[in-house]
Amino acid sequence: MAFKNFMFRIRSSFWYLPSVYGLIAAVLAFLSTKLDAFILKFNAIYSAIPSMLFADIDLAQTILSSISASLLTMTTITFSTILVVLTTYLSEFSPRTLQNFIRDHHTQRVLGIFVGGIIYSLLLLLLLRETVEVNQFIVPFFAIIIAIICLIVFVFFIHHVTSWIQVSNLIHNITLDTIKKINNDLKDVENVNKDAPWDDWESEEIKQIKPRPITVKKAGYIQDIDVKGMVGQASKDESIIRIEKRINDYVDPDTPLLSLWTFGDSNVQDNYERFVTIGTKQAAYNDIETGLTKIVEIALRALSPGINDPNTAINCIDNLGKILTKLGKKHLPRSFHNDKQRNLRVIYKQPNFSDYLYQCFYQIRQSGFHDISVLSAGIKALTIIAESNSKEVKEIVWEFTEYIVEGIDKESLLSLDNRYINEKLELLAQATDHRMDFKPL
Repeated sequence: MAFKNFMFRIRSSFWYLPSVYGLIAAVLAFLSTKLDAFILKFNAIYSAIPSMLFADIDLAQTILSSISASLLTMTTITFSTILVVLTTYLSEFSPRTLQNFIRDHHTQRVLGIFVGGIIYSLLLLLLLRETVEVNQFIVPFFAIIIAIICLIVFVFFIHHVTSWIQVSNLIHNITLDTIKKINNDLKDVENVNKDAPWDDWESEEIKQIKPRPITVKKAGYIQDIDVKGMVGQASKDESIIRIEKRINDYVDPDTPLLSLWTFGDSNVQDNYERFVTIGTKQAAYNDIETGLTKIVEIALRALSPGINDPNTAINCIDNLGKILTKLGKKHLPRSFHNDKQRNLRVIYKQPNFSDYLYQCFYQIRQSGFHDISVLSAGIKALTIIAESNSKEVKEIVWEFTEYIVEGIDKESLLSLDNRYINEKLELLAQATDHRMDFKPL
């Protein structure tokens, strides 16, 4: 996981693809200078190429100078456009959505092609030398082709930016990424055999024993936790470990990171810190909770008095409903991890479906459910979640519905608003199999 997080961080950086393209361009520039000598050495090849594609040293230098200046100008405009987009994301949407644009490979490839084109032109300008054997050059023609490609890419980039800066497309892309993450990381409920009730009996027994706290030696953010490695080490030490913090939580030497119950050698507390990666900033790893948080923050910004865009908030709620509908069909990660002998070794509390549901809607409920349209969208999303999920999920949704109803200011609802919301709530009650428990507002 630590290596995966490291590679994710590298690929999310702006310099990754431009560096690769720049290196390739430098190699191609060196090989291109050898091509002229090779072509002129063989008269058959030289005669087969139209003479208009060749240029003398003065014309070649003029062409390469013009191309280098033009590509540098386009690259400058591209960087300025990217900064405008990042500023818009930061002020209008959410700071966490910056990574979506930065990590997008289309954006990185555009920068990479421009950087590669500039490096190719400049190196050719530096390496081209007229000799007795070589006085005609074909490489300026290659530079012209690269310049045309860069121009096409520049037009594509403008179209790409106008698409990405639209909040609806951003929400859609975050939703697709999150659903893809759910499908890749989680199994369907029907494909997973639930553990027998006795498998986690130790978790009740150790509550009677006081654990030994384990702290870190340096302060920082938790970037990765190797649960599998910790299970193996705990099995060797005849110990049980409870992880007290989650990824991206801040810890310091005074903060308990782990709790240790040991039944063998008591001097094993130093064996576990190596399974936790501590860094100076939060991990860039993109998980399900991060995707949900991004959409919620976009909705909250849209509901703020300064923006006041309930339609964007409704779009966010609809997409949260899609994600939670998919999540309800999946088997969520266990909080208890056993070794090969089925002995409990690591306790790492994971969010259940109720936690995800609450995380998605509690802030939106507080900020936006006084708006009838937003409240209606929330009830509709809960109805969609309940309609296609199991009895367990239906019960969780109905419990959350009662929580939402508690917060509705019934006295402020006008007659038509009251009737409209009651119709939505009745449909939700039917979807959750609680038709008999429905009480109109």
